[in-house]
Amino acid sequence: MMRFVLRRLAYALLTIWGVSFVAFIIIQLPPGDFLTTSIERMGDDGAVGEAQIAVLREQYGLDQPIWVQYFKWISGIVLHGDFGQSFVYHRPVAELIGQRLPLTIALSIATIVFTWAMAVPIGIYSAVRQYSLGDYAVTILGFLGLAIPSFLVALVLLYVSYNFFGQDVGGLFSERYIDAPWSFGKVVDLLKHMWIPVAITGLAGTASLIRVMRANLLDELRKPYVAAARARGNSETRLIVKYPVRVAIAPLLSTLGAVLPAVVSSGEVVAIVLSLQTTGPLLLSSLQTQDMYLAGSLIFAVSVLTVVGTLISDLMLGWADPRIRHRYS
Repeated sequence: MMRFVLRRLAYALLTIWGVSFVAFIIIQLPPGDFLTTSIERMGDDGAVGEAQIAVLREQYGLDQPIWVQYFKWISGIVLHGDFGQSFVYHRPVAELIGQRLPLTIALSIATIVFTWAMAVPIGIYSAVRQYSLGDYAVTILGFLGLAIPSFLVALVLLYVSYNFFGQDVGGLFSERYIDAPWSFGKVVDLLKHMWIPVAITGLAGTASLIRVMRANLLDELRKPYVAAARARGNSETRLIVKYPVRVAIAPLLSTLGAVLPAVVSSGEVVAIVLSLQTTGPLLLSSLQTQDMYLAGSLIFAVSVLTVVGTLISDLMLGWADPRIRHRYS
């Protein structure tokens, strides 16, 4: 098992390095840079001379080759934990990300817990009661959850809550707690507001996992070992939970590698609609302004979450199924 873990860790580190390099290069592909984009946004009519632009480009380090900029950035992260300086906010990138990343991770974990807590029991019920009225209802709701975009659900919820109930469900905090220091009251206020984005962002994931759990369990229920266990007099509940569910849930563990970064990176539009203080809106604005150190660090963080999620799913699969760790160790 230790050899299996060490090999997966080595693969993870190499993948993180490769993704960081590719992400930094992709950010540099659009024409121009932060400085030219800023001048265009200000509607420059020649007031800024070429000499001044050259001085500013040297000040921001934009006159250096891409590989030099990348080496400076990645060495600062590895050696000093320095993600660089944001061009737009004129603050350290680590400080900007540090303000939003904990909320993003808390929202992600809550969404994953909500998704699994809803999907696994419903998937089991749908498989055990195949072709029943409840199964058909779950199937219809599942297809609706997959088909309706999450941001559309957020817009409808905002409209209904404001026009019919006079309440604003946007944001993760009430107005008086946004800039307030952390306290017990702020945590309670966060929990009161968190369930709305958790339910919205977890809608599509729950619908997808229900279908996966239902299909896996139906496949297991038709296998001979289930009939043999039933013939030995095992109760139906114990039989289903101890054998088929345990086998059917293993493939769901492999989805953890995609669920964690997907909740963080694919919720930008929902975060903007609901005015959430997460990394999604910050990433979008940094890409629009070509704030390369901020955008690169956020993409790097999402990539690390992808690799960490994949590593966790690999380790959980290896723990759940000895065949995997012996085959790939």
